[in-house]
Amino acid sequence: MLAFTKHTPGPRPRIYISSGIHGDEPAPPIALLSLIHAGFFDDRANWFLCPVINPTGLQIGTREDHQERDLNRDFLDRKTPEIHALTRWLNRQPCFDLCICLHEDWESQGYYLYEVDRRDRPAYAAEILASVKTALPIESATTIDERPIDEPGIIRPVSDPLLRKDWPETIYLINHHTSLDYTLETPSAFTMGRRILAHKLALEAALKAAIRDFG
Repeated sequence: MLAFTKHTPGPRPRIYISSGIHGDEPAPPIALLSLIHAGFFDDRANWFLCPVINPTGLQIGTREDHQERDLNRDFLDRKTPEIHALTRWLNRQPCFDLCICLHEDWESQGYYLYEVDRRDRPAYAAEILASVKTALPIESATTIDERPIDEPGIIRPVSDPLLRKDWPETIYLINHHTSLDYTLETPSAFTMGRRILAHKLALEAALKAAIRDFG
């Protein structure tokens, strides 16, 4: 597992971004790594980045790791070495002002997101989707992944995490490390270039909103 941090003195939002937990979703880690090389993660924020959580799955192109384990269902028990290492690293970090988990969806025809916000202030979903529209359409379905939408392209889960026998990364983060979490999903039916661009635009919009919020 790779984990990067970048700290700048002074008050700045603390932002965590992860990708590559599902090996059949290549656009998120490519987008994140290209932004690292481009210098996107500068002194506008304090950064905590995990671009390749599932390296063996990415290598063989499967959702699961090389032992057929879905790492994004292991955040309650934390039995896999990858998630055990990730959560140990997370526990050494401060609380985050914003967490973003980058994903893809092979079934969708447009970009969409999950928003979990426990703060008492305006959230960022509308700004994120507005920025993405120049690269990809927004998902138009009224039900996504068996969940009814709250707004076009936006799902706000309300289920009790304690009722789940397995936790994805988002539930772990919102219960231990942040009050604001987004899971961003590109439709894998589109070209790699458009999917990468969409995630880049979404991250830029989220950063601008976090800076405004923090100030």
